[in-house]
Amino acid sequence: MPADLNEKVNRYEDMLKRALQKAKYIPIPNSHMRAVAEDYYTMATAYYKDGIYFLENGDPVNALASFSYGHAWLDAGAKLGVFVVDDETLFTI
Repeated sequence: MPADLNEKVNRYEDMLKRALQKAKYIPIPNSHMRAVAEDYYTMATAYYKDGIYFLENGDPVNALASFSYGHAWLDAGAKLGVFVVDDETLFTI
């Protein structure tokens, strides 16, 4: 079982890292929706950093949860329309 957990953690970490690189803001600067996009992206980035911290400290379960939550913020932003995305393997578009 641990090998399966480690594989999943690595896969989700990579998926979130790639999604962070691909998600681009759509809303115009200084708009309410731009602030929403920035907040969603900030949350995703924070969860990515948390996941890395948990990995470095031997806690793959919380790392997986962090990477999953981080990706959920980006995916929700894509659905809301505050990110332009073009990758069906990273986002539910």
